[in-house]
Amino acid sequence: MLALKKPARRVVFPRYCFLDSARHISMNETDAIARRQALTLFGAAILGTNTRNYAHAERKRRVLLFTKSSGFEHDVVKQRDHGPSLCEATLTKLGRIHGFEIIATKDGRVFDGDLAQYDAFFLFTTGNLTEAGTDKTPPMSARGKEVLLAAIRDGKGFLGVHSASDTFHSTGSRFETQEQPDPYIAMLGGEFLSHGSQQEAQIKVVDPNFPGLEGLGASFSIKEEWYSLKNFSKDNHVLLVLETEGMHDSDYERPPFPIAWARKENKGRVYFNAMGHRDDVWMSERFQRMLAGAVAWTLGTEDAVLTANMSSVTPHGSVMPPDR
Repeated sequence: MLALKKPARRVVFPRYCFLDSARHISMNETDAIARRQALTLFGAAILGTNTRNYAHAERKRRVLLFTKSSGFEHDVVKQRDHGPSLCEATLTKLGRIHGFEIIATKDGRVFDGDLAQYDAFFLFTTGNLTEAGTDKTPPMSARGKEVLLAAIRDGKGFLGVHSASDTFHSTGSRFETQEQPDPYIAMLGGEFLSHGSQQEAQIKVVDPNFPGLEGLGASFSIKEEWYSLKNFSKDNHVLLVLETEGMHDSDYERPPFPIAWARKENKGRVYFNAMGHRDDVWMSERFQRMLAGAVAWTLGTEDAVLTANMSSVTPHGSVMPPDR
């Protein structure tokens, strides 16, 4: 077994502060202040007082957070001043509230080790993870990728946000649906195609009973970097839909399509949410609530009724935007 030179680490005291629902910080404000100062200035207790708690009396579940960037490295996964990234700090605090432990690493060799110790895997990654790529951290081995996918099939949970869909791309034309997508993409349930400029968009809530989506109402609007997606799995249980009408940029010249879903991969529970690019999204109570519920569901401490609903909810969701 290959020993890790730089082991995954547990974060005990995250250094970020978070917003509650009373105040929404805009990126214009954040741009006007140093990123670190902004995160400190708007300190508030993570999550609102009315947020459901998913903690259970049984043993604390362990979630491996993997944030290697073989492609583009997002700000929210960059470690700052030798401290945790915003992504890691947020999930660590959510874990302290909801009874799970985050073990964070960018070292792909972790997948050559003992995965039995983890109950779920959480990925915010980019590119071909078997290559050192942009962040130069040790890559995942080809065998490690196979072991990860096998662990999910055997019952481990999996969560991916944002660019987890921009990872292990399928072979074939970019603006075509692949009949046989990459095995990782087939597990995830969808694949990144492109994105336009950041903009506010309307999101339809399809399943308000899914853990973490309670109380969101029929829809909400939020500014984000919206991914245009393809290669959707036919058995996806769609949770959130991007309403594309009125959006600008050719990436969204297509019918409404899913941006969050849940599915089963044999015995494993898989969740994906395309949100998560912006700092203020991670600091929002809405997104934190989604993540807490999604972790609980993938760990099996919360249940939900899944139906393959894409054909009824987004019947033209696989229609591609123009190739420009």
